[in-house]
Amino acid sequence: HESLAWFRILDTLLLKQTQCWIYGELMVSLYRHLYTDLYALYPTSFKLAVNILSSCLGLTAVPMEIPRDTKLLDLQNNRITELKENDFKGLTNLYALSLVNNKISKVHPRTFAPLVHLKKLYFSRNLLTVIPKNLPPSLVELRIHDNRIKKVAEGTFSGLGSMNCIEMGGNPIQNSGFEPGAFKGLKLNYLRISESKLTGIPKEHLDNYSVQLGLGFNHIRMIENGSLSYVPNLRELHLENNRLTRIPMGLPDMKYLQVVYLHSNNISRVDVNDFCPQRYGMKRSFYNGISLYGNPVNYWEVQPATFRCVGDRLAIHFGNYKK
Repeated sequence: HESLAWFRILDTLLLKQTQCWIYGELMVSLYRHLYTDLYALYPTSFKLAVNILSSCLGLTAVPMEIPRDTKLLDLQNNRITELKENDFKGLTNLYALSLVNNKISKVHPRTFAPLVHLKKLYFSRNLLTVIPKNLPPSLVELRIHDNRIKKVAEGTFSGLGSMNCIEMGGNPIQNSGFEPGAFKGLKLNYLRISESKLTGIPKEHLDNYSVQLGLGFNHIRMIENGSLSYVPNLRELHLENNRLTRIPMGLPDMKYLQVVYLHSNNISRVDVNDFCPQRYGMKRSFYNGISLYGNPVNYWEVQPATFRCVGDRLAIHFGNYKK
């Protein structure tokens, strides 16, 4: 039966996928031989498994004649260097595309034009210096971390009104690399620019950011007064592993902020009004997580009233500081 054949194929391919990580090039010829036999026996099941078949094969280009009803295409862990105009021609049903861990440095402006239903694009660990142009308007999630991106131009995300998640950490981008209007039109829930070369919060109006902003593992020494006004609806802020010497200014004005990561910085003091507004009722959501461990601050010197807008005392994490 076709369904039973599918489960057998999946089990076999998962085993081979694991072995591929271990043996690398030794598995390539076996994969290709296996695929030929499976397609001859069970063409429908083969199409269902196409996401597994293309991963870790040593490919240098996108395979030709990919089944047009493919929904998940996994091309990660290959040696692809370029995406050409017709690489994804006819793949109008594609839902998710993984290109992680290749050597892609060039993308044709019309590469993604056929992918009218693409929701998830994973482009991490490649050699991109810019974010590809003309991303599909249907895109919801973009993961493009660990590339060589130094600039995000104005209009890069134009027309991507459905996008709610961007992961672009691990790129050597500085604050000056974000042109005015770089994030214009987006309504994100999640933005991560960790492990980069930022020295502050990007001064882009991110009024629609409502969940997480990740800026950990950067070179941020201070948060300028007013910088947090660019992200007024933020729920979770990551500033761990930076070079902060004091609590960021503006936290008491963040009405919806619930979690703030400040551990592993150089903060030596915490004042009574650093986190909470002075007037009652100004904060809409209490904190349920504040991390301060790994800082040269003596917790016994911090006044209890400092955390008057924290929902539970267990939400405060000081820990021990070691030089």
